[in-house]
Parts: sequence; C-alpha cells; structure tokens
Amino acid sequence: MSAEVRPTPTDEELAAIMAAIEVTRPVVVVVDDAPAGPPPWRFSGRWWRKPVAARRERPW
Repeated sequence: MSAEVRPTPTDEELAAIMAAIEVTRPVVVVVDDAPAGPPPWRFSGRWWRKPVAARRERPW
C-alpha cells in the first residue's frame, strides 16, 4: 500500500504520524494453549468415582 502526503511533512510531523499509526494498529498474539483433547483413559463413569453416599445400596 502506497500513500502520498502533500505537502511533505517535516521529520517531526512524520514521526508523529508514524507513532499514531503504530498505536492504533491492533497487536495480535497467538498462543497455542488449547488442550490436545481428552486423555486416553479417564476416571469418569467408574464406580469408585461416585460419592460414597451414591455407592451405598438401598436396604429395600
């Protein structure tokens, strides 16, 4: 992208313009912290995973 500014800005004006552009430009940081998926073996659904009260058998 090429842009032409008229009248030609002084060095100080050009530095101020460039600083303003840098401040307004969004900064994108990509971090790959996504989990790789469930582990191959889990405790969910196992009888010993339930609370003690839920594992007790009813007397009737």
